[in-house]
Amino acid sequence: MSEQSAVITIDGPGGAGKGTIAREMARELGWHLLDSGAIYRLLALASLRENIDPGNVVRLAERAEALDIGFIVEGENAGAALLEGERVDAAIRDESCGERASVLAADPTIREALKARQRAFRQPPGLVADGRDMGTVIFPDAPVKIFLTASAGERARRRHKQLMEQGVTANLDDLLQELQARDARDSQRQTAPLKPADDAFTIDTTEQSIDAVIQTVMERVKARLH
Repeated sequence: MSEQSAVITIDGPGGAGKGTIAREMARELGWHLLDSGAIYRLLALASLRENIDPGNVVRLAERAEALDIGFIVEGENAGAALLEGERVDAAIRDESCGERASVLAADPTIREALKARQRAFRQPPGLVADGRDMGTVIFPDAPVKIFLTASAGERARRRHKQLMEQGVTANLDDLLQELQARDARDSQRQTAPLKPADDAFTIDTTEQSIDAVIQTVMERVKARLH
């Protein structure tokens, strides 16, 4: 595989630091970025705006394959999601959008339809892809696969801090229960369950800083790609 088509996959449960690490890696390398979790929210938003019935799997699959989406890599808006060229960060975080995204992500037909759309992000000079099945399903031939993890308590604490900084009131115990329930659903589902790829390099971020994790990942990237 040439470096120009290389992919770094960063998988793991919510709150392990995937998004932050992926954004920093893409920025540092000058590569494209794929936030696979946002893909389902973008499809959910498109379906809500176009009044597509959530039960119309055929129509949703067609829409999934034609999604005009992207992510900003540089600047203060790095990681921001784009739909038809419009920045839609706030819209895809809306509760109604999140609920529909959860339903769509559980449908095998929708997941299959979005495979090609996600793989289309694999363009020169390279791609950093974060999610839950990037290394196991979407890019199984990626030369560098990272699996980030952290204790449930630490991940809940991070989420609580993030919400508080956004001015959103949240209960830490409730967040922990929600996170553990999501972990169970993700790891036990039949389609693309959350698990490390056999050749993934696992990093526990519980007591590590973002800079330390990035340094570890960069060392892995240099060793595998150069």
